[in-house]
Amino acid sequence: MPSPSSRPSSSPSRRTVLATGSALGGTLLAGAGGLPAQAASAADRENAPADPWRTVLDDADLVWQRIPKTWYEGPYLGNGFLGSGIYAEPGTDGTDTVKAIRFNIQHSEVQDHRPQFGSLFGLARLPIGYFTLEPAGAITGIDWRLGLREAELTGTLTTDRGTLTIRALVHTSRSVLAIEVTPSEGERDFRWVFHPAEAISPRAAFRPLPEGYAANPPAEIQRHDGISAAVQPLLSGGQHVTAWRERSRGSARTLYVHVAHSYPKNTALGRALGAVRDAARLPYDLLAAPHRAWWHAFYRKSFLSLPDARIQRFYWIQLYKTASAGRRDAPVMATSGPWLESTPWPATWWNLNVQLEYWLIHGSNHLELDAVTRALSEFRDNLTAEMATAYRADSLGIPRTTDANLVNGGATSNAQGYGVGIPGQDPPTPEVGNLTWALHNVWLSYRHTMDESILRDVLFPLLRKAVNYYLHFLEPGTDGRLHLPATFSPEYGGNSRDCNYDLMLLTWGCRTLLESAELLSIEDELAPRWREVLAKRVAYPTDTNGFMIGADIPFAKSHRHYSHLLAVYPLYELTGRTADEKALIERSLAHWVGFEGALQGYTFTGAASMSALLGKGEDALTYLGQLMTRFIQPNTMYKESGPVIETPLSAAQSLHDMVCQSWGGIVRVFPALPAAWSELTVHDFRTQGAFLLSAVRKDGATRWVRLVSEAGAPCVVRHGIAGAIDVRDGRGRPLRYTDAGDGSIQVALKKGESVLITAKGDRPDLRITPVEPNEAAPRWGLPAR
Repeated sequence: MPSPSSRPSSSPSRRTVLATGSALGGTLLAGAGGLPAQAASAADRENAPADPWRTVLDDADLVWQRIPKTWYEGPYLGNGFLGSGIYAEPGTDGTDTVKAIRFNIQHSEVQDHRPQFGSLFGLARLPIGYFTLEPAGAITGIDWRLGLREAELTGTLTTDRGTLTIRALVHTSRSVLAIEVTPSEGERDFRWVFHPAEAISPRAAFRPLPEGYAANPPAEIQRHDGISAAVQPLLSGGQHVTAWRERSRGSARTLYVHVAHSYPKNTALGRALGAVRDAARLPYDLLAAPHRAWWHAFYRKSFLSLPDARIQRFYWIQLYKTASAGRRDAPVMATSGPWLESTPWPATWWNLNVQLEYWLIHGSNHLELDAVTRALSEFRDNLTAEMATAYRADSLGIPRTTDANLVNGGATSNAQGYGVGIPGQDPPTPEVGNLTWALHNVWLSYRHTMDESILRDVLFPLLRKAVNYYLHFLEPGTDGRLHLPATFSPEYGGNSRDCNYDLMLLTWGCRTLLESAELLSIEDELAPRWREVLAKRVAYPTDTNGFMIGADIPFAKSHRHYSHLLAVYPLYELTGRTADEKALIERSLAHWVGFEGALQGYTFTGAASMSALLGKGEDALTYLGQLMTRFIQPNTMYKESGPVIETPLSAAQSLHDMVCQSWGGIVRVFPALPAAWSELTVHDFRTQGAFLLSAVRKDGATRWVRLVSEAGAPCVVRHGIAGAIDVRDGRGRPLRYTDAGDGSIQVALKKGESVLITAKGDRPDLRITPVEPNEAAPRWGLPAR
């Protein structure tokens, strides 16, 4: 095997070049800066640690030695479309006796199509139903493992008559739930039973039904040449169909399930039957092989290991959860992902939930999951109808809630005839800035890939119209500054002039439009107006406690949302560049989290990320600790009056913010680590500028930093290595650099080139290996007490 130094820096392979588990274990980076390859004896190879990805993933598996009773406790499987949450079927005899196990069947495309009843009823996601696994005997115990690496549930169900050995997955490409059950002799008579759900908005259990709203007709159970199908007609036209078949091979019986949805035609039945027929031809292992291969490749796109075992496991579970809940071609995640349960939130929420759900895809190098950019581009015309008629020609916005096609139903379901709020209305109308905030996610996708088509075809044209909506209402005051009439700050209540939620988003939008126009060589007629906004916009309203909700409303009560702090995070418009600015951020943060009562989980993820911005790793870890102990459920899910999934996913982004930040054109390595994290490994972490970062920290010091450039963008890195440094290219040759100040250096890298930074004279081991935990911690799930 050739030495890494023999590989050219422009090699397209930026991943590993030595087999994992080779000399002394771990993965040696391609283009390792000319460091000598270590010789490995036969004993070294025999005793080498396992593949680092397998090590961390196997360690992160969730386990159950106690029976899960709810969505918040059980395993979950999914592929962005089909989802199954697994837990005990509630007993009907008033006791805690568990007589069956429920496998929920839900699908992110299954929804109603009656916009006259609004997004939360007439366009709501619809429950489908569930299977019960009903043993012959009484259930006495379980031993399950949700294996992250292969995205499969395995284990045994024990009864007083024997055992049922289970393997289950939701296939990544076929969108089939496959459950193989191998019974012992005493359990040969177990059975599966499907229970169709009432096709009604889940919100009906929490709010009164709109006048004239009725449930859809009951599902019809049909048989088609050995395949069963629950055909659910919809009053609006169309249908959704759950099809299933059980096949026996030897002592094992495998259930194959598929869900299809069609509107307005009744084509779902044929597709569902075909999918089940094709899948059922394959034994479980043959069906599983490509599924497992997809997941193996998915995880290897990045690597993170840190010495807090509980948090490290949590992080890898969030990657599993994200790829189970979202795909680029799947609907943008609704509040509970594909795992719909009884909830007041049966739609997609755009005033925080969507944004938080997708942040972690950037740093973890999983842009293949970016449904936000795809959906905003694909359904942009639907957003026009959500605007009041007077603004449809040149403006865009997105309502608080929509269906999978970004339709709210406001044009037919409310008195205003639109879904996006209008500034200055009394009583208050919904938010104005949601689209601008969602487009910040699109901007992040551009910045992390430097894909100009995202900037040209999606971000610029949509952001131009989103900002233009604000410009209809922005007016000069007697102070000569530009002011906004009253708008609605998410969840705080009441309208306020110069609302910080909108002022902060407007400021970011104008600045981003100007920068984008320059990059795209566009001479836009609105550019002078954008510059005027930046020059004359009224200052963000503040008082002695920090940022206010707006000019009319101080921050004076407990409030879970950081809508008044977006300029700090995630926009990074205010970052503590001066002592006064830093003091303002610190004062605002302390005042916000100081009100107990309404604080929720994402309060603490936001506080953790803001603390990381300020370089306060201990504070960030404290906030994450409060999140874990107060809000995160046994299976890492989360609830606020019903199932919601954005908060755990945003906690993974808080970890990213502690490990790496890349705002303002500077890649900051390990900017906010607590002292307890003296060892840390990150590999192929994606940063703004389209760099892939690998770095290792040992004994409390950064040993080496490596960046690979995918786009040839300017490279400025705050490496964190004390004292004199060596900077080398992919062939180990010294690389010229300039001091950029404040511990940063600037290096000229072309597309495909890399830079390795070490302490001067140091020759560290460049293998990617997991770090040892500081102490043992229980697994997630329900392990034995």
